[in-house]
Amino acid sequence: MIVQIYTMQTPDEARAVAGLGVNHVGITPSALGLPGEVDLPTARAIAGAVRGMATTVALSVDEDPDAIEAMVRAVEPDILHLCGEFGTVPPPAIRALRERLPGVEIMQAIPVGGTESIGDALAYQDVADYLILDTKDAAVTGVGASGQTHDWSISRAIVEAVRIPVILAGGLGPENVADAIRAVRPWGVDSLTHTNAPLPGGGFRKDLERIGAFVRAAREAAGA
Repeated sequence: MIVQIYTMQTPDEARAVAGLGVNHVGITPSALGLPGEVDLPTARAIAGAVRGMATTVALSVDEDPDAIEAMVRAVEPDILHLCGEFGTVPPPAIRALRERLPGVEIMQAIPVGGTESIGDALAYQDVADYLILDTKDAAVTGVGASGQTHDWSISRAIVEAVRIPVILAGGLGPENVADAIRAVRPWGVDSLTHTNAPLPGGGFRKDLERIGAFVRAAREAAGA
């Protein structure tokens, strides 16, 4: 079971999280006010800090291929996570990005709603290396960072329909990740909101105790 945790804000934090057994370390390189965002030099330093320890994933909510490419070249992640407004980077644009960014894998976010989400996922399985099933919140730019779960029966149907690895996201924490794994049987699980420790005055850091509990619960459920 792959465990992916967003979002790292310092190299030390990323190393600590990787040391807990997290496989995918998420970074949010942005200047749009996204949760836990960092500037490009910091994102690159975070990616470099865990190279050889964990796989780095950098998200983009952009729809401009040039801007997406520039971010990836500046940060040098292992995986590009496309999670802008759904459909703004259609499959042909992703094919073009793959040619522009050789060696970088692509993870496409699918907002899970009704059964139409199954077709949405199928439309991207030929151009992405991974799908991440997440919850759309109208108050948050792009797909994800809602802190809310969605209909896991739809997610399970997507896992069964597609032929590429699927990561389940959306409102997961130590308390419910085992139930989510049993219900969906994904390749991996992701957490952002429910593994944060709020800071006075706003913002957050990662809660290492909760991340450790999340990793243990996920691995135990996957092995059961």
